[in-house]
Amino acid sequence: MAYPLRVNAAELLRRPGSEKTIDLQATVAEIGLHDERFRESDTVEVHLRLESLTDGIVVNGEVVAPWHGICRRCATAATGTLRSEVHELYQETVTDPEAFPLEGEQLDLEPMVREVLILDAPSSPLCRDDCAGLCPDCGIDRNTGSCSCNNTVVDPRWGALDQLKGILDD
Repeated sequence: MAYPLRVNAAELLRRPGSEKTIDLQATVAEIGLHDERFRESDTVEVHLRLESLTDGIVVNGEVVAPWHGICRRCATAATGTLRSEVHELYQETVTDPEAFPLEGEQLDLEPMVREVLILDAPSSPLCRDDCAGLCPDCGIDRNTGSCSCNNTVVDPRWGALDQLKGILDD
């Protein structure tokens, strides 16, 4: 089995201060991500700059992947592209609790990419920013049609003032 997000870091580890730019691709299935917001055949792009330190490697860059979901307002399909910045540390001897371990001279990016995708993908997406949603009374999709329902929300705490206003308007 191939490991598309595993990088040989031997040269970087031998020369602290050196840098390397990498661009990798893998499918959601190849990185072992099981999340309803991503399809197994979707391609995940990883664009990183690696910089070696005396005790590890700093990883900076971006992870890009398409996401899929159901709009929280109108219940139609919602899709988009996730672009997440990455600023992580890999260490040979893990001393930072948020660092990822270096496995020999290999930099395994899969756990980091999975974590970024799971944390940054929208959990309650919108089909578009100005989605009008569904009418709470009749259920019509207000993005595609309109209704004659009265959706005025009345706060009962202001009821006495509404009555007073009605008296004064008469």
